[in-house]
Parts: sequence; C-alpha cells; structure tokens
Amino acid sequence: MESIVESARRRAEQMREHLTDKACEDAEFRQQLVSDPKAVIAEEFGMELPENVEVKVHESTMQTLHIALPAGPELNEEQLETIAAGLCCCL
Repeated sequence: MESIVESARRRAEQMREHLTDKACEDAEFRQQLVSDPKAVIAEEFGMELPENVEVKVHESTMQTLHIALPAGPELNEEQLETIAAGLCCCL
C-alpha cells in the first residue's frame, strides 16, 4: 500500500508532467506559468496552495538544465498537515 508521502510525490510528479506538457504545447500558458505559477496551479488543478508555499518555475535552455529534487524524507508538522489536507508539498 502506498504511503501518504509516496502518494503526494506521485501526484506532484503527475502535476509537474501536466504543466510541463501543456507549457511545451502552448506558449501563452508557458508565459503564465512562468509569471504566476500559483495562479496557474489553482486554475489547472482547482487547489489553492498555502501562502507559505513558494513555487518557482525555471526554464531550461540549451546551455542550462534545471533539475528539481523532491523534498527529503523528513517532513515537518506543517508539511504533514498540507499532505493531509490533500495538497502536495513536493511541487
């Protein structure tokens, strides 16, 4: 059975894939995602991220590749509450 943390990571990966795929197909969506990622996430997935959650979008280039690592295995109380509320802390 999948743990809550594993489920949150899987969902975060699915969300990331959706956003990446759509941004590659739609230039206007890409610009919106870069300029206001929290608003795009709210619109795309119907969920408001807490104010204390920061979302940064980095665009890779031919000279620079960005790699995002998920949160480590240790979660604090606030992150556990976020997961329990159905939001993901691993974007």
